[in-house]
Formats: sequence, structure tokens, C-alpha cells
Amino acid sequence: QVQLVESGGGLVQAGGSLTLACAASGLTFGDYAMGWFRQALGKEREFVASISDRGGVIDYADSVKGRFALSRDNARKIVELRMNNLKPGDTAVYYCAANLYYSFIQTSPHNYWGQGTQVTVSS
Repeated sequence: QVQLVESGGGLVQAGGSLTLACAASGLTFGDYAMGWFRQALGKEREFVASISDRGGVIDYADSVKGRFALSRDNARKIVELRMNNLKPGDTAVYYCAANLYYSFIQTSPHNYWGQGTQVTVSS
């Protein structure tokens, strides 16, 4: 079955950096769009960034544009989210997602999901 396993979360001070990784198995990774979402305590899950199957198209939420960078390595079946200049408002559980269709990944409830990794940014 499809498995998405996130890693790299942790506690960091404001202004610091973290890189999250998502390792995929059970799917033909190069066929799937990948994305990251986050959910802060008491809030709904929100889109963070997405990347198309070959990496040619990348989109970011306005709140992270210029600070986060998304990349993928289809040979290693991983997607990485580099987060710079972190702010306390970035504190959330970050989830990796996969969808066959790039046009669906930002809004579809039917994405494949990982279990999440906690990112905490202290002020």
C-alpha cells in the first residue's frame, strides 16, 4: 500500500531553518504530484506547497513564498521542503501528500497522506 513517511520536524528558534523530508513507497513516485500541508492547533489543515510529477511546476502558499523551497528526487522517491526564516506562525504538524493529478492535490480530500511531523518555532 501507499506509504508516505515524513521526517525532519523539530523545535527551532524564529529565524532558523529546517528541512522536512517525505519518503514514499507503494506507488510509482514519478507519476505523482506531491505536496505539503500543515495544521496548527485548533485550525484547519492548509496547503503549503506542491510540486508536479517531474518537478516542472511548483506552487507555494502566499504565507511561505520566498521562505520555503520544495524539491523532489524521483530516483530516491523523496520530496523535501526547505524552510528558512521560520516564524512562530509556522508552528504546526506538517503533512506530506500525494495525488496522481497536480490540479487536484491542493484541494483534494482524497490525497494519500503521511502521518505528519511536528514543527515548533519559538519566539
